[in-house]
Amino acid sequence: MRSDVFETETLTVPGGTETVLRGGRHLFPLLPQAFHGVRRIGVIGWGPQGRAQAKNLRDSLSGTEITVSVGLRPDSPSRADARAHGFTEESGTLGDVLAVVAESDLVVLLIADAALAAQHQEIFAALKPGATIGLSHGFLLGHLRATGGDLPAGHAVIAVCPKGMGDSVRRLYEQGATVNGAGINASIAVHADPDGHATDRALAWSVGLGSPYTFETTLESEYRSDVVGERGILLGAVHGLVEALYRWFLLDGSDPVTAYERACETVTGPIARTISRAGLRAVREGTDAELFDRAYSATYAAAREIVAEIYDEVADGTELRSVVLADARLAVRPMSRIGGSPMWAHGDEVRARRATHETPIDPLTAGMFVATMVAQVDEFADRGHAWSEIVNESIIEAVDSLLPYMHARDVAYMVDNCSRTARLGTRRWGPRFQAAYEQIALPTVGAQADDKLVAGFLSNPVHEALAAAAELRPSVDISV
Repeated sequence: MRSDVFETETLTVPGGTETVLRGGRHLFPLLPQAFHGVRRIGVIGWGPQGRAQAKNLRDSLSGTEITVSVGLRPDSPSRADARAHGFTEESGTLGDVLAVVAESDLVVLLIADAALAAQHQEIFAALKPGATIGLSHGFLLGHLRATGGDLPAGHAVIAVCPKGMGDSVRRLYEQGATVNGAGINASIAVHADPDGHATDRALAWSVGLGSPYTFETTLESEYRSDVVGERGILLGAVHGLVEALYRWFLLDGSDPVTAYERACETVTGPIARTISRAGLRAVREGTDAELFDRAYSATYAAAREIVAEIYDEVADGTELRSVVLADARLAVRPMSRIGGSPMWAHGDEVRARRATHETPIDPLTAGMFVATMVAQVDEFADRGHAWSEIVNESIIEAVDSLLPYMHARDVAYMVDNCSRTARLGTRRWGPRFQAAYEQIALPTVGAQADDKLVAGFLSNPVHEALAAAAELRPSVDISV
């Protein structure tokens, strides 16, 4: 990653170094130069990412000659909300999708994955010559490769991919107005660079979003790690884990509230906070290490097997096709909600107890959760992903964005209110993880720990990579 505008840093990671950019509001004056000829940015879509990114970019570019506009369908129910946040037809900052595409120098495509797969051809046809295509997810590339298509020639293609929800991207940006360094990390990818300025544009976009730490990847690597991660430790695996453990603890004699605390509250609270602030090994050090080791040993192989299967299905397009196929079906029959299983009825009571009751780290839950997280880390490492991408997609996004959000509400609420792509994947793979925990891991948790496997965890290079990334951690926790 080389920039003609920003001063980058070298990050030491296992096996070498990576180039990263440390963000901050002091860089905002450089944005017009870094965007290299961009005078109008069109943000297409008003979902959580579209809303957050349009507002962040507009605020970061305030006082410059660069305009941020939003493109929506004429009948979009989101138009009223966009107007309420200051994007209006009268000011030229709100318009129909194709009109905004046609007049923008950088077109940021943030509509739903399946919708983009269906509409990309007419969007590409409306692009002005030389316009830069911006993505925040590599899903479209995966879809095009699976269907024999390609991104249009003659256009720079860049991606800026925040490692957190749209709500997190906006809320931490707002916190960054008073707390230096607040923000959500992002990866960038430069897929096509016909004029030689694509990297600077991508970095400017990331800085404008408030990213405290920007690292480089490829568009292919991004969509694979992102889609796998959603189905793995970020959503699918954690949902399957807490459901399995809740039932286990009930059978072991816990009352429902205690079972909820041991299964769910310990993950979203003390485990997430410990990893965020002190790393993975600190979780083991903060609880019964012998039981942690047995739980880790019982879980790792079963979790790794599922992560590898998910990765294969994402890589060959199977998982992406399932998302596209669901679009027409869900227009007729929307997805049912999963928050009706018995354990979620106790969430309000558990959250109400926090003021007077501190939930400890449960060693069984901790061992199983960390084993699943490390299984995903190891799978990504074996598949050739860069360490910055690995720790952000498998650890930092979980403990600094998603798990705090789940802690404020609950895991089921998160699943029922995430993106359609993530929700479909979680509903498909969460039960697979749950079955593996119930049928493979938990029945063998009483066996002696695998000393070689535990030693491998303690010496895993992820600890070095996470420590390096932690030096660039936002200086404030997300407001949820």
